[in-house]
Amino acid sequence: MPRRTSLSRTGRLALAVLGLLLLGGGVWYSTLDKETRGLLASLPTGRDVLSWKQGQREAAFRALDRLPLLAKASTISASPTPLALPSGKPLEIPGIDAYMRGQNTAGLVILQDGKVRFERYGLGFDAAGRWTSFSVAKSFTSTLVGAAVQDGYIKSLEDKVSRYIPDLRGSAYDDVTVRQLLTMSSGVRWNEDYEDPKADVARFNEATPDPGVDATVSYMRKLPRAHPPGEVWHYNTGETNLIGVLVSSATGKPLAQYLQERIWHPAGMEAAATWLQGRTGHEIAGCCIQAATRDYARFGLFVLADGVVAGTRIVPPDWFAQATRKQKDIGAPGRGYGFQWWTYDDGSVAAQGIFGQGIYIDPQRRLVIASNSNWTRASLGPESKAREAFYAQVRALIDAGG
Repeated sequence: MPRRTSLSRTGRLALAVLGLLLLGGGVWYSTLDKETRGLLASLPTGRDVLSWKQGQREAAFRALDRLPLLAKASTISASPTPLALPSGKPLEIPGIDAYMRGQNTAGLVILQDGKVRFERYGLGFDAAGRWTSFSVAKSFTSTLVGAAVQDGYIKSLEDKVSRYIPDLRGSAYDDVTVRQLLTMSSGVRWNEDYEDPKADVARFNEATPDPGVDATVSYMRKLPRAHPPGEVWHYNTGETNLIGVLVSSATGKPLAQYLQERIWHPAGMEAAATWLQGRTGHEIAGCCIQAATRDYARFGLFVLADGVVAGTRIVPPDWFAQATRKQKDIGAPGRGYGFQWWTYDDGSVAAQGIFGQGIYIDPQRRLVIASNSNWTRASLGPESKAREAFYAQVRALIDAGG
């Protein structure tokens, strides 16, 4: 896992966003099924998802796109040609029951060589359900940048972001490149301490958008510079939202539509997904894709295939070589940051979201581990270390011929 301060900051913006989305009265309550109503019966009025009870989060994480009066969601349709996931040799994992209990796991799918070696669900969740991604969505968003480069919508990663988002001209982002945005090294000042009421993460969601300007752009263009572009890595979920605006601006398409066209359908996702929208109707690029666990795993296969589907290249030939390689040091031994991916020095890579959402990809072993959970804390509890140990355990079992 990345260092604690980084993941804590990752979570807090997502928590602030979701807190805003999930506030409200009883009208939306009538839209929920009986089971979800029961678990959400005593939702707190506070905006901090960290204060929710375990059962409330269990219900909310599988139902965010069923709260339409609070959080509108774009729909991503299932692929007309789903990618088959044949069964492989079952992977016997000692202690798996205790591990899943400790992680509060809703879904766990392990693929090797494109075959299902292990699949199990918990918390009353199943293969047909959709679970929210939190910051796992960041890795989808960055991959859409690669698709936009391949399609010619984005000319170069060295282009200034203001070329694609004219409303950023004259701001601190005027000198920031697309590459620097991808690696969170813009140098623009940002405070993502959710416990600080004066932090950007708190004000970001409360700020009134400028007339005719996207909510994300409205806020981000007012921020001052803290460092020269490209010099300092600093986690900033607001900038991932900005990347989403950049992709939509460059392609002329809503983010969910472009995801459907360039990844969801070509990669053979078997179920529909949703992507929550922000205040001005744009998908929240740094968070909140809802999808089946198997389809999160299929995204891992898409990465392992280098973004090539049936002979068609979706991203440039060197895209994942760059995106999943350590581009910036994050101050954690053996870890780094790529293009919205957390990297390991051994060549593996992960998309990670608070409360235990993740896609772990190990190219050496042709291994993908997709997991959805409801950790006791966003990132600072014992589950993070246990998950890293689990990844190591699975790798060892495979190496031993398991």
